[in-house]
Amino acid sequence: MGHLSGKRPAAPAWFEHALAQAPERSTLVVEGAELEMLAWGRRGDPGLLLLHGFAAHADWWSFIAPFLAEGRRVVASSWSGMGGSQWRHAYSMEQHAREALAVAEAGGLFESDQAPIIIGHSYGSFIARLVGQTAGERLGGLVLVDGPLSPERREGLPTRLGHGTHRVYPTLEGALARFRFTPVQTCEHLFIADHIARGSLKAEAEGAAGWTWRFDGNLTGKSVFVGAERLIAPTLCPQALVFGDRSKLMTPERLEFLRLNTAADAPWIDIPDAGHHIMVDQPLALVAGLRGLLAAWPPKP
Repeated sequence: MGHLSGKRPAAPAWFEHALAQAPERSTLVVEGAELEMLAWGRRGDPGLLLLHGFAAHADWWSFIAPFLAEGRRVVASSWSGMGGSQWRHAYSMEQHAREALAVAEAGGLFESDQAPIIIGHSYGSFIARLVGQTAGERLGGLVLVDGPLSPERREGLPTRLGHGTHRVYPTLEGALARFRFTPVQTCEHLFIADHIARGSLKAEAEGAAGWTWRFDGNLTGKSVFVGAERLIAPTLCPQALVFGDRSKLMTPERLEFLRLNTAADAPWIDIPDAGHHIMVDQPLALVAGLRGLLAAWPPKP
């Protein structure tokens, strides 16, 4: 986005309309760390919990959530160490799973007669699996979005982000120009990349005038991950899987591994012309796919 020189790119009406439906923004302390929490919709309506990917933040969902909030209570939060949430001395996937459940409770997702559904993207899908294994009887189901599990990957995280101290950029324009997706990909919707990038930055880092990334600079080094053999274990609630049909992470071998370890009646949804970051590549197709899924799934007893 360097050629934009820090200017916001033009955005279509649907995107501006979505962002105009500003969420309730609050904080919640979980195990000593303050987490940022976003919420749309009325408490008491059926609940959706949206979980973001590694080193991302809750506002990755802020242009998607309003389309899911009609008749629903939708909540998103940033994990500790990411987004606007507090950093810890150490992180673990189990701890992030406890954070997710605490956010769901504080956000009012258990106040409906219907059990809430978790939608998790990438790393968020791994955390959704852990929540489903420990508290799945309280959930309506899990929607696992482009979660790249495979038997050869013993760690549960396909990334190298966050191994030290972040660079501080003198200007916001310079910081925005350095924003990249992981895995690396092009982005036709610069208005989405710009929105996500701005939410990924903070000012005045470590006493220096400038801009830097909001996630913990040593996020990976301070994190404990669980392996695929744990993540693939059965959950106590139904699952549905969503993929980008050109995702670099969802190789044929990984898709086959998931098929062999997923219930035969679980819905599978491929989003055409989408890479790993489906909400960036095909946001409206993702909305349509999720709306259609949630209208008829999970089956009512």
